[in-house]
Amino acid sequence: MTITLTNPQSLPRVDFHRQVSIATGSKLVFMAGQVAWDADGTLVGEGDLAAQVEQCYLNVGAALAEIGGSLDDIAKMTIYVVDWTVDKMPMLQQGRAQACAKLGIDTFLPPGTLIGVGALFMPQILVEVEAIAVLD
Repeated sequence: MTITLTNPQSLPRVDFHRQVSIATGSKLVFMAGQVAWDADGTLVGEGDLAAQVEQCYLNVGAALAEIGGSLDDIAKMTIYVVDWTVDKMPMLQQGRAQACAKLGIDTFLPPGTLIGVGALFMPQILVEVEAIAVLD
């Protein structure tokens, strides 16, 4: 594996992700933000944040699989959520867990940044997920 995830003792431990990602591979992958579109460009989960999060993660996983990687190769993620409030965290976690279950991943905790935004490029889009990965 090209990514080692860790929580330095000098930083607070959070349950949602690890604070540091150490990448040792040779190919950097910068992925555009993924939204909840299926392969045909149809929106999945209109009005349902958990369903949209799940589809975003599945899209990230599919893109990485196509180039020989997986979610385990992600060094950093950024998640943009429309009208973010802390009460949306369970839906975010649910969507991530559902995607990981479908992808056969037990633990998925790369460093990440969660950013609340007023809107994304279409009013039906509730979340966008971008990733940086490192492959051998």
